[in-house]
Amino acid sequence: MRVLSNLAVKKLCFCSLLFPSAGRKWNIAGTNVRSEPLSFVKSAGGAPGTRALVPGVLIENYMAKIVCLHDYQEDIIQRLSEEWRTRCSVMVQMPTGTGKTHVLAAVVSSFLTDGKRTVWIVAHRRELVEQIEETVAKYGTSLTDGRIRVMSIQWLTRHYNDVVEKPELVIIDEAHHAQARTYRMLWSKFPEAKFLGLTATPCRMGRTGFTDLFDSLVCSWSVAEFIRKGWLSSFDYVSIRANSREQRLIDSLEKRGADGDYQIREMNDVLNRHTSIERLYRSVLEYADGKKGIVYAVSIDHARNIAAYYSGKGLDAAAIDSHTPTAERGRMVEDFKTGRIKVLVNVDVFSEGFDCPDVEFVQMARPTLSLAKYLQQAGRGLRKSVGKETCVLIDNVGLYRVFGLPTMAWDWEAMFHGDMAGKGIRTVRYGNGTSPETVTAEDSCQDFGMEVIVSHDSLLSVIALQKTPNPCKSPELKAWQDRDSGLWGLRRGRKKMTDPVFVTVFDIRHDMAAVRFVDKNCGLVNACGEIIRKEGHCLSMKFMRNNFLTVQKPNGRSDYIDLYNLRSYREKPEVRRFGDVEMLKVGRMYYSRTKNLYASKLNLSGGYIYNYKYYVAIFDYNASVRCYIDDPHMVGFPWGYACLLGGDHDSFYWIYRWLADGSIIVTDSGGKYYYVTEGGEKKYIGCHISAEEGERCLAEMERLVKRAREMRNMAESEKLEKRRLLLEKSGEAVPFRSGMKWGLKVGERITIPPIYRSVRPPIGRYCAVEKNYSQWGVIAIDGTMMIEPQYSDIEISMKGDVTGTKVSGNKVLVKLP
Repeated sequence: MRVLSNLAVKKLCFCSLLFPSAGRKWNIAGTNVRSEPLSFVKSAGGAPGTRALVPGVLIENYMAKIVCLHDYQEDIIQRLSEEWRTRCSVMVQMPTGTGKTHVLAAVVSSFLTDGKRTVWIVAHRRELVEQIEETVAKYGTSLTDGRIRVMSIQWLTRHYNDVVEKPELVIIDEAHHAQARTYRMLWSKFPEAKFLGLTATPCRMGRTGFTDLFDSLVCSWSVAEFIRKGWLSSFDYVSIRANSREQRLIDSLEKRGADGDYQIREMNDVLNRHTSIERLYRSVLEYADGKKGIVYAVSIDHARNIAAYYSGKGLDAAAIDSHTPTAERGRMVEDFKTGRIKVLVNVDVFSEGFDCPDVEFVQMARPTLSLAKYLQQAGRGLRKSVGKETCVLIDNVGLYRVFGLPTMAWDWEAMFHGDMAGKGIRTVRYGNGTSPETVTAEDSCQDFGMEVIVSHDSLLSVIALQKTPNPCKSPELKAWQDRDSGLWGLRRGRKKMTDPVFVTVFDIRHDMAAVRFVDKNCGLVNACGEIIRKEGHCLSMKFMRNNFLTVQKPNGRSDYIDLYNLRSYREKPEVRRFGDVEMLKVGRMYYSRTKNLYASKLNLSGGYIYNYKYYVAIFDYNASVRCYIDDPHMVGFPWGYACLLGGDHDSFYWIYRWLADGSIIVTDSGGKYYYVTEGGEKKYIGCHISAEEGERCLAEMERLVKRAREMRNMAESEKLEKRRLLLEKSGEAVPFRSGMKWGLKVGERITIPPIYRSVRPPIGRYCAVEKNYSQWGVIAIDGTMMIEPQYSDIEISMKGDVTGTKVSGNKVLVKLP
C-alpha cells in the first residue's frame, strides 16, 4: 500500500468532504488514487471523537503530522458543502473556542485542490491575520504561491487597486462585523465569488440581520452542549449582587453610543475610580488568586490604571490597547502565554480570536448591552487546556442580570434574519441610583460583596434545568414575496411552505392565511397552501378576536366566518360564554361552535341552560334521547338535554345519564357513547352497532353507575365525618369582625365568612346570625344554614331547641339535630 504525503492526504480528505466527485481519480504525489468514502482513524491520546481524516490508506507516522478535525467540525464542513450546492454565500456559527479557524483552514485546503482557485481571508485585526496564517500553514497550504491571501479589512480597503486577481472564495472571519461598509464592498466588487462568514455570534444590537449578505446560516452545537460533551471548559460564575453599590453605579448609566451600547466616556467617568479598581482587585484575590487571566476594561486609561494597581499589589499585570506598538504587543502576548505575565488587561483587543487555552479566569469590568461582546469575552476562558480544571468568570458589572449565563440557548436563526436584536435588557433601575460623586471614602471600606451564581461542580445540573427552545415549536407563519413575479407565498422561518401563488395575503393567524388567488377569488388556506374554504370575489379579509374571519363583499356587506366550524353568518355573532363552553347568539338563535352544529330557539339566558363549567346542559323538547338521572340533586329535571363540552369543537351530544358523582354519559348523533368525568375528560364507552357490542356498552355503563354511587357515598361519609369533627370544636368557635360585618371562626379556620350584620356567640353547635336588621336565623358552626334568617329574634337552648319570634310576636319552636 502506497504511503501518501501529508499534504496529499489532507487535500484528498477535505476535497472529499466539500467537493465530492464519485469515482474521480486524484493525482497526488505522483500516484493515482481513486476517491473513496472516508474512513477514520482514531488519534491516540486525543479528545473523545477526535479523528484523523485518512481515506483508506496507510499514513506513516500520521499522528505526528496530520491535523485532526473533531466530529462536530466535520459535521459543519459537511453541512456547509450541502449549502454551497444551492447557495453562494453562507454564514457559519460556532461558539468561541471550538475551532472556527481550523474549519476555515480545512475549507481553504479543499478549495485550492485543483490549483486554479484563489481564496481571500479577511479579518479585522492584524493579530487575527497572523493567527489565521499560522493555522492555514498547519494544513500544508502554501501562502507564497499567491493563491491564498490573508489580510485585514483595513489594508484591503486601501489596496483594492493593487490587487490584480479576483477571488473565487472570500472568507470573512468574525463575520458579525460584515454589515460594516468596508466589508459590504466585497460583495459589490466580487459578485461571482463564493462567500463564507465565520462567527460565534451572528447578531447585531439593532435588528438588521445578515440576510442581505448571506443566504443561509449553519449553526453548530450550543455552548452548553460543548461543555456537556467535554469540548469546552466548565466554569465558576461569580457576580456582583443585585443590591450592591456597583450595580447601582451601572444602573445610573444613561448615555448611549452610536452603536446603542453604553457611552464609553460616561462608563469611564463612573468606573475608572480608585474605589472601583480596588474592588476589582479584591474579587480577583478572593476567587482567582494565583490564576492566569484576562481583564476587559472600559477605556485605555481604565486598563492602564487597573494594570498599575494590580502590579502594585504584587500581581504581574500588563495593559494592552490599540496604541500599544506591534512589537511590544507581541512580546506581552508571548510573556502571557509562557506565564511571565499573569494578567492581561485589554480594551476590546482580545474580545475576538485571541487563542490562549490556559486562561484560568476572565474578569468582566466593562458593562455592555451587546450580546456579542458578552459571549466573546466570556468565551476567552472556556477553551480546554492540559492541567486546566475549570475557569472562573468574574462579573464585576452585572452582565449576568442582563444576559444570564453564557450557556443560555440563543435563537441565532432569529437574530440572523433580523427578527431579534442581539441586545441585552437592563434590569429595573434603582430609584435612588448612586452617582459617582456620592461614593465616599467610607463607601470604599464597605464590603460590596460578590455572589456565586454557579460553581463548576453544579454547572451540568444547571444546564440540564436551563430553558431550551422547543424543537417541536414551529416558527411563526409569515408571507414572503417573489421579486420576479410579484406574487406571494408562505414561510416558516427560512423554510418556504408554499410557492409564490397568491396575489395578496390579507392576514395570517396561527396556521391559516386569508389570501387572494390568481383567479381573483379569495379564500382561506392552511400553512401548506391547501384550500380550507373558498369565498369567491371579495374586497378584503381579516382575522378577528374570538376566532372569526371577516369577509368584506363587493356590495359592502360583511360575512363572519366561525373558524372553529367554518360556518358563515351574515350578522355579526355575539359570543356567549358558559364556563368553558362558548355559544354564538345571532338574532334570536343560539348556535354551538362545533362542526356538527347545534341550534336552539330557546332563550338560553333564562332557565333552559345549566352551566357545569366544563360542560353545559341545554333543555330541549325535541331531544332524541331521554335522560336518566342518577344524581339526587338532578331529580325532577324534565325530558332531554343537549350537551356541549368545553374545548370540544367536533360535535354536540345528548345526555344519556347523569351519574351520582356529577359525571355524565353522553351520546352523539352516530350512536356512540362517552363517559365525561368531572374534569371534562371524554372517554369512549361503546356503541350499539351489534348486539355483542351493545351488551359490552351496557355492562360498562352499569359499572360506571355503580362506581359513581360508591364515590358519592364515600364523599358524603367523609363530609359528615369532617363536620362531626368540626362540631366537636364548638368551644373554640368565636365571632370575629371584618369592617362592618361579622363572621365566625374555629381556631384559625373561618367557617362563616364575615357577611352578616351580627353573629352571636355559639350555644352548643349553633349560633344566631342577623342577615339584615331584625332578620335572624341559625347557622351551625361549620357554616351549614339550619334556619333561614326570617325571625325578629332567636333564642337557642343547650338542648338544640330554637325559639323564633316572628314580627307579629308569635313564637315558633324548632328542634335541631
